[in-house]
Amino acid sequence: MSRDALPPDPFDGDPHDPTSALHEVDEEPDAPIDATEQEELIEDLADLAVYQALLEPRGVRGIVVDCADCEEPHYHDWALLRASLEQLLDDGRMRPHEPAYDPDPRCYVTWEYCRGFADGVTASETAR
Repeated sequence: MSRDALPPDPFDGDPHDPTSALHEVDEEPDAPIDATEQEELIEDLADLAVYQALLEPRGVRGIVVDCADCEEPHYHDWALLRASLEQLLDDGRMRPHEPAYDPDPRCYVTWEYCRGFADGVTASETAR
């Protein structure tokens, strides 16, 4: 996702921007992603496509991640997670995003669940 695709800053040009102190931190250059991290992100994106193809038809809307910072679950729809991973790959970091609106926790699974489900499907297909 390019920066142009992000919503406009509502305080752009406002001399009383309440987030102006944050801009100093935000302007720091992003640390480049090394080759290993790039490879892992590309693998994660490929895995995500498989997980979505397998689970979306079964009513799974995306992935839930337990946030270590706020100790709350974060619900990521498939497209949002893909866009975040692509942005991390392109920019070296993920920009803030809107959380899922009123998510139904029953419609989200963990990354580990996705991996296990995909492994199970692969094992059952190869056993035939």
